[in-house]
Amino acid sequence: MKEIVLTDKLQQYFGFDRFKGEQEEAVRNVIEGRNTFVLMPTGGGKSLIYQLPALLLEGTAIIISPLIALMKNQVDSIRGMHAEDNVAHFLNSSLSKTAIQDVKTDVMNGKTKLLYVAPESLTKEENIEFLKK
Repeated sequence: MKEIVLTDKLQQYFGFDRFKGEQEEAVRNVIEGRNTFVLMPTGGGKSLIYQLPALLLEGTAIIISPLIALMKNQVDSIRGMHAEDNVAHFLNSSLSKTAIQDVKTDVMNGKTKLLYVAPESLTKEENIEFLKK
């Protein structure tokens, strides 16, 4: 992708005119399919490094997060910048069975770009089977 396209998408999805520090290089690495290790301080913009590529690439990014409050914050933030609420979801113990099924339906229908999953949810057999699909 050309730089201008990434900058345009950064503005479109996140409202920023430019990347911070090494964000752009890390985003390009992710988009190009390269393993990318990023070490940044709190507030340095780590989330954007996987969120922007997830919005631009095919499929659903699965983010493992141990904190329910952080998952909710991340999902609310992405939804606030995107026209569709189903662009981001989380799977954790705070959801009802009906809500879990709704999330899975959106993912299977290709509507969800970011899926935040609690580590304990990864050990549930039904979630393992779902994620394999």
